[in-house]
Amino acid sequence: MTPSEITRLSAAEIARKVRSRELGAVKAAEAFLARIRRLDGSIRAFLCTLEEQALEQARAVDERAARGEDPGRLAGVPVAIKDNLCVRGAPTTCGSKALQGHRAVYDATAVERLRAEGALLLGKTNLDEFAMGSSTENSAYFTTRNPWDLDRVPGGSSGGSAAAVAARMVPLALGSDTGGSIRQPASFCGVVGLKPAYGTVSRWGLVAYASSLDQVGPLARTVEDAALALSVIAGQDERDSTCLPSPPRDFAALSRGDIQGLKVGLPREYLSGGLDRDVEQAMTAAVAAFRELGALVCEVSLPHTAPALSAYYLLAPSEASANLARFDGMRYGRRDPAARSLVEAYEESRGAGFGPEVQRRIMLGTFALSAGYYDAYYRKAQKVRTLVRRDFDEAFERVDLLLTPTAPTPAFRAGEKSDPLQMYLSDVFTVPCNMAGVAGLSIPGGLSSAGLPIGLQLLGREEGALLRAAARFEELRPFALWPEAVEARA
Repeated sequence: MTPSEITRLSAAEIARKVRSRELGAVKAAEAFLARIRRLDGSIRAFLCTLEEQALEQARAVDERAARGEDPGRLAGVPVAIKDNLCVRGAPTTCGSKALQGHRAVYDATAVERLRAEGALLLGKTNLDEFAMGSSTENSAYFTTRNPWDLDRVPGGSSGGSAAAVAARMVPLALGSDTGGSIRQPASFCGVVGLKPAYGTVSRWGLVAYASSLDQVGPLARTVEDAALALSVIAGQDERDSTCLPSPPRDFAALSRGDIQGLKVGLPREYLSGGLDRDVEQAMTAAVAAFRELGALVCEVSLPHTAPALSAYYLLAPSEASANLARFDGMRYGRRDPAARSLVEAYEESRGAGFGPEVQRRIMLGTFALSAGYYDAYYRKAQKVRTLVRRDFDEAFERVDLLLTPTAPTPAFRAGEKSDPLQMYLSDVFTVPCNMAGVAGLSIPGGLSSAGLPIGLQLLGREEGALLRAAARFEELRPFALWPEAVEARA
């Protein structure tokens, strides 16, 4: 196979070919690494590549296959890792100068499980600093570009992972999702992005932003690949007390079967105005497609959708204020050797180490938790969260899944949303899912009039039904397009 043919394979196809020895893992790694070298100068999805480590992993996979041993469910599959997940021996900066030069001494659980199944870790991807953003413009190092239009953002905060998959620099990537950070960039880049239900995937080794909201999940070109990746990384982990004690599940098997009679709800609050016209048309077409597949579509209500966004931007910064207190320059990360006192060292390491958006959220969270304001802000936001969760519980008594837009618009231009409030509104359709702890999946739903991807979001109590519905939609409305902006450079 030629390198171009290899980079067009899905993760599942690569794994099957490597296990049958039709394709060597080393050859697969070399093809994708060469594509990264060709394209990433313009897209800038990667903060670092791990070429030597990846080739060493590939040789070990080929050796196991040659001995007749099982090389793993992801044998020879190149994977990119968002740079807030620890990869042993690799930089882990979280897109921040506060952690510049820091190298992880262990693997995150999700990364550890990828390694065990033969995946090849090709590099760490760019993100909004400490996962705080919706465009990957808040990275302390550089802005990642959308492969569909290099003047536009890839979304955030997992923008590097989404762009890497969309540009075929890897078939699979890991991201994290606190308020939409997997699903929104998946929508902007025309890929599949899955946020598992809270507790499905271990967060051990994920640098925390907001611990009650964060989840690790895959970005992929196909639903099958997302399901395969989730099968590998999901499951109980004694190192994470919030990880549910569920037995291993084959999500690829759960994604099979028809959806005849499946009840799909359309939340009226998500469709009540403010939608880009192209997104609205994509939703109309999606409803028709699900009805064609035999699903029963009806309207439902999530009445606390509007206050969910405001509550999120109190709760997440409050947890960030506590979680980021550990980055003080004492044990690791940025530290000024000229500091004359402990207080001066703290001020310099945090003042110069954290960017404007991170500082903004830390200050907002600290204020919301402070004496005299806790009840007025943080406690009230927690009450709203309870109402949001109750909305979803009541909706799922009537329907199996919810269908919504992933984002109000297609990808916007870099620099277009300089007002933080405008940026926060990009998360209006993704935040409630995290507040309720349910599963969310973004799938490509077509192209806008400007030729940009539009994502559709499926929400459910668990991942199996989501993946099955998404797989049937993908078969009916295949999204086999590649970004022309990238192909012209390939």
